[in-house]
Amino acid sequence: MKLSYNWLKQYVNTDLSPEELSPILTDIGLEVEGLEKFQSVKGGLEGVVIGEVKTCKRHENADKLSVTTVEIGTGELLPIVCGAPNVAAGQKVAVATVGTKLYDGDESFTIKKAKIRGEHSQGMICAEDELGLGTSHEGIMVLPEELKTGIPASDYFNVEEDYVFEIGLTPNRGDAASHIGSARDLVAGLNRISGSKNHKLNLPSVDDFKVDNTNLDIDVIVESPEACRRYSGISISDITIAESPEWLKNKLNAIGLRPINNIVDITNYVLHETGQPLHAFDADKIRGNKVIVKKLSPDTKFMALDEVERKIDGNDLMICNTEEGMCIAGVFGGIDSGVSNSTKNIFLESAYFYATHIRKTSKRHALQTDASFRFERGADPNITVYALKRAAMLMKEIAGGKISSEIKDVYPDKINNWNIDISYANVDRLIGKKIDRSIIKDILTDLEVKTIEEHETGLKVEVPTFKVEVTREVDIIEEILRIYGYNNIELDNKIHSSISLRQKPDLEKIQNMISDYLSAQGFAEIMNNSLTKAEYSEKIEVFNPDENVNILNPLSKDLNVMRQSLIFGGLESIAYNQNRRISNQKIYEFGKIYQKTSEKSNNIIKDYFEERHLLILASGNINEENWDAKPVKADFYFVKSMVEAIINRLGIDRKQIKISENGNSIFSYSLDYVLNNNIIASIGNVQNKVLKVFDIKKDVYGAIVNWTNVCKFLPTKNTSYEPVQKFPSVRRDLALVLDKNISFEKLKEVSYKAERKLLVEVGLFDIYEGDKIPEGKKSYALSFILQDKNKTLNDKTIDKTMKRIQQLLENECGAVLR
Repeated sequence: MKLSYNWLKQYVNTDLSPEELSPILTDIGLEVEGLEKFQSVKGGLEGVVIGEVKTCKRHENADKLSVTTVEIGTGELLPIVCGAPNVAAGQKVAVATVGTKLYDGDESFTIKKAKIRGEHSQGMICAEDELGLGTSHEGIMVLPEELKTGIPASDYFNVEEDYVFEIGLTPNRGDAASHIGSARDLVAGLNRISGSKNHKLNLPSVDDFKVDNTNLDIDVIVESPEACRRYSGISISDITIAESPEWLKNKLNAIGLRPINNIVDITNYVLHETGQPLHAFDADKIRGNKVIVKKLSPDTKFMALDEVERKIDGNDLMICNTEEGMCIAGVFGGIDSGVSNSTKNIFLESAYFYATHIRKTSKRHALQTDASFRFERGADPNITVYALKRAAMLMKEIAGGKISSEIKDVYPDKINNWNIDISYANVDRLIGKKIDRSIIKDILTDLEVKTIEEHETGLKVEVPTFKVEVTREVDIIEEILRIYGYNNIELDNKIHSSISLRQKPDLEKIQNMISDYLSAQGFAEIMNNSLTKAEYSEKIEVFNPDENVNILNPLSKDLNVMRQSLIFGGLESIAYNQNRRISNQKIYEFGKIYQKTSEKSNNIIKDYFEERHLLILASGNINEENWDAKPVKADFYFVKSMVEAIINRLGIDRKQIKISENGNSIFSYSLDYVLNNNIIASIGNVQNKVLKVFDIKKDVYGAIVNWTNVCKFLPTKNTSYEPVQKFPSVRRDLALVLDKNISFEKLKEVSYKAERKLLVEVGLFDIYEGDKIPEGKKSYALSFILQDKNKTLNDKTIDKTMKRIQQLLENECGAVLR
């Protein structure tokens, strides 16, 4: 939310600078995330002065240029070459001196000394578009003759300077979503800091409001009172649609709003002043002279101001006339009923809509507007008429016209202020400090929370309706502490703690250990949103869209389901970085995946399923460019080595893991690591058609580790020291010819099956296919490490063991000794 410093000062009497106010706003709960300088003319016309053209003659070498001398009050004449057709001696003009920066939108250029067709030029005589004061470029600006030469142009053109606070408004502070609301907090904060009552909230008066006639009477009917608790409106006739005055445009421009016309600008101004959204209808387009607040039939078509046709949900609240919908209540106006340049009469709406209805409608149609922002957080039901009067008076002043109806106010069940009892003991206990009782009462008074009863042990207070979130004693205590200042609460010298036992193994510690390992290997950790788009599960075959966990009120279509896999966010990250010319990437992420189960049960919780996974992705080169090392590309075996290293680091017995090929449609080729019939990891290269969904053009290799399953098989005993073996190991090699479809993993499995006691390790050191090898066959050269922990192996034992291994390889794998 943006707050204008100049605008804020209309309601608070303070001389503090924006820099001095920033920490105060932050301390009272309105965190200042940024402070920017605003100028009604970009650059503030700095360096532009009023000058007088003393001489003017045609350029000898250019028909369309003039050579002038200009006085700017420095005592010397500046030579300036000018291309404007209307420049003449004796004129008062705006001169951009050397060093001045002029702006054209977001681009800028600096005035420099120049030589143009042989003539020196030390400045620029400006047209209005060159200064940002208009759009005309027909010639230079000719100013009144009585202007004093040498004065800054900013003084003549009344360039307004302002500072804009960017406020990080929390969702519970709907009462501060306006300049008056923030000013109220600021008054309380300033009085608390100064220890006085000098600062007051100055509200614009509406005492002069009066009805001119009743010639434009429009009835208001509320058919959905559960969604519209109060609806106020008034008619104004004979208005003139025109551009807003400079002061109003400057206010809106400062907070980032584009001025449209005087009527629309006033509604926006009052919204940001009071926090109450308003909407102006063209009264001549209200058919039947009735405004009806109701819900329309589902799938009714409605064309909004953005010229997008939407289908209305049966739960959307609409503002209608007798024939059709005119506006999505509290969210967005309609294109046919809004104010246009031809509008002469308007009906002005100021209503209180139920927050839940507006929030659901806003999310349903993915429409986030200034009005919905405030209604969603809870507006003040008792400010509607004040805001209506304030806007009507401004419209009479700026757009002319007459107030042509009494205020229509449908408010069947009035929402009153509510009372809360406060115990001083609870205040002291929760704050951790005893605050002077008079300070507590002063803070509440400044926040417009009335004290209606006072006794020795506490207070009874009346909370105004604009403080929607203040409903409990603890909320009042939070309000007191917010203004008193968290920084004013001294820290206790004592530390209160309790001893808690952590589960073994410590899963958080183990995850951090693996994170540290991957980071040490050059991987970057990523953290993606658990919400993603349903489109991914529809386009990637391995995922079933019916298993998506759908969000009832998604923030957008890109965040409408919970992720079925970490691969979605991982590939989005790869694509994001590749689009920014970061081609070498090694990333990992720990996170949960979510699915809806196909089997329905009576327990809704059991209908859903979640697991914790670890995603590892690599693309491009795995090493940094170096003068003495060739780049090495990421591949399947690199990712496989990372998974093997993680398994080893976790202390899981590798011999118990079986590896099998898998037709996982995420990967074009993949291996599954299986332990006790549970898949603990899948490794492969991501299919091109999957990469295409994310617009990735380079190969990506990845591994998905089922962390939930991995944690089931973590060793429960601590790692213990094992002494170096006293007896030597022995190596024997076998060259075997076998079918191409036999994997090395299968050979390892059979080898360990043949000899469990002496066989320590099986390795593959050569693969050969080609000449002298039959078609459909390959040659594997395997190494076998044998060792006995109790004695030195002799040849007889070694040969007997190797023969047993060889025979089993022949029987189960069809391997033939080469």
